[in-house]
Amino acid sequence: MPAAPTTATTPVTLTARALLLDMDGTLVNSDAVVERCWHRWAEAHDLDPAEVLRLAHGRQGHATMAALLPGRPAELNHADNARMLAEEKTDVEGVVPVPGAAAFLASLAGLPHALVTSADEPLARVRMAAAGLPLPPALVTAESVDAGKPDPEGFLKGAAALGFAPADCLALEDSSAGIAAAVAAGIPVLGIGHRAAAHRTAAHAPTLEQVTVTAAGDGTLTVHIA
Repeated sequence: MPAAPTTATTPVTLTARALLLDMDGTLVNSDAVVERCWHRWAEAHDLDPAEVLRLAHGRQGHATMAALLPGRPAELNHADNARMLAEEKTDVEGVVPVPGAAAFLASLAGLPHALVTSADEPLARVRMAAAGLPLPPALVTAESVDAGKPDPEGFLKGAAALGFAPADCLALEDSSAGIAAAVAAGIPVLGIGHRAAAHRTAAHAPTLEQVTVTAAGDGTLTVHIA
């Protein structure tokens, strides 16, 4: 049985010293292109596209393929993943910012924050640009880690890149894999969007329109969820 969701029906306040931000589903709505690419892959392998997409969000592609086709040679999964990444880099139709993302990122200028994404760096740059969003000052992408989400490595590296202990950070995530990765890293999670609503998190917001950040003189960040 899934954990009871945590929703921000009344105002919630969280504190941190740095923010670690997922990209797809958290800052950027790329569902249209993700669904197109994975639907084609699922049909080519006689799999249910809905089941494939249930696992795909928040993970590196080859890890999703390995989970769906156990025993399949890893080199085939990595080859398919490379082809899919190439497709995704040229397909930005329907890639838009999550509501409130532009104002939210603008409010973080000069504050410690990093992008922690399962996308590789070229894809992250393509999608952030397509959505009209600035890249955070620190990036942890697929090339940065040996194990992708739900492994905590990416979030641990994001915290280290900003110079903070994991417990001093707050992760913003939308997917099951991403939430699990942050929790495993010892980082509280603010869930964003409908996928995150099914999971127990420190707080939840439907979009970034409900999230504001203020900084105190001692460097503490106060995150308000309306």
